[in-house]
Amino acid sequence: MLQIQTKHVEPDIVVLELAGKITIGRDCKQLEWTTENLIKDKRKKLILDLSGVTQVDSTGLGIIVMSAGQMKNAGGSMRLVCSGGHVEQLLKMTNIDKVVEIHPTATAAAVSF
Repeated sequence: MLQIQTKHVEPDIVVLELAGKITIGRDCKQLEWTTENLIKDKRKKLILDLSGVTQVDSTGLGIIVMSAGQMKNAGGSMRLVCSGGHVEQLLKMTNIDKVVEIHPTATAAAVSF
């Protein structure tokens, strides 16, 4: 199960702290809907904190890339936070780090905007 906590670190930056699995099913849809709602609310800077994520499958990778694309199309930008481990290796192996910047902390990601 995927848990999503929304935090506003600065007036224009939203951090989604994710914990659990980003895998096929309702969990991925929940992340997709949350991103869509942020775009509708004119939020332009999004950080997905994947530090608490234990598993990502191909559907989850697709949702991350799609969310980044939607944010870019809306004139915004997205960053990822990974603190090493399996999830970061997967993102780099699949070249997602070439599409979305990866940072070690939410603070580093926020500074990068």
